[in-house]
Amino acid sequence: MTVKPLSDTPRKNKASLLAIAVVATFAIAAYLLTLPDPSVQSLSPISGLMTLKTTTQQATPYPVAMVTPKPTLVEFYADWCTTCQALAPTLQAIHHQFGNQINFVMLNIDDPQWREQVQQFQVSGVPHLALLNSDQTLADTFIGKVPKQIIADRVADLLG
Repeated sequence: MTVKPLSDTPRKNKASLLAIAVVATFAIAAYLLTLPDPSVQSLSPISGLMTLKTTTQQATPYPVAMVTPKPTLVEFYADWCTTCQALAPTLQAIHHQFGNQINFVMLNIDDPQWREQVQQFQVSGVPHLALLNSDQTLADTFIGKVPKQIIADRVADLLG
């Protein structure tokens, strides 16, 4: 019969407890990181598409924005783009926050009439946000889902 020394048991218990603590920490972190964004109004793709369509209808026409002496935010988007749909509530909130101080332009990359602008702004993916100074020169570009605060801060900078 073999007898284990008593000194190994506490070491194994400590290692087991440490392993459990590490696994529990990662599980909690994974849970917290996958919680829905509370600023998003809905998780439904259809509501994102509807918000995108509504924002497009409320947008300033591109030709008007190019002759208006105020900063402009141009979003290049596509209806099929789920990231564009997810970003739509954020841009709608930015639109409401800054109101008439800035032009909001929405250009659908699938519409052939915007082919020249897609090339001019070197759009290679959507959503693609081009932020223009009041003289309509490029001030900044954002690609993908950008947090609201980053866009709002940059727009506020342009407004002075």
